[in-house]
Amino acid sequence: MVKGVTRRVIVVKSPDPRYFEEAIFIVKEDVSLSGVNAGDVLKEAQAVASGFVRGRAKKHKLWKRLPSLGYLAAGAAFAAIVMTLLGFLL
Repeated sequence: MVKGVTRRVIVVKSPDPRYFEEAIFIVKEDVSLSGVNAGDVLKEAQAVASGFVRGRAKKHKLWKRLPSLGYLAAGAAFAAIVMTLLGFLL
């Protein structure tokens, strides 16, 4: 049992429900003292949550999506090029 702990949280529904249901933000204690209104804090939380989902979606590079046969073909092509270059040098 936890006693004497009070936190302010903001729960934001996910902009992309394929991966996440919701995001939970724990608000700093000094935010309420600085005169920031609740609407601004909520907008910031929504922007951070949607930016996180957009940022993760952009990080999928082509080389991460290549199937293992693609890696095998690329390795074979590289080995063939190296062997050809070594053949010309010797």
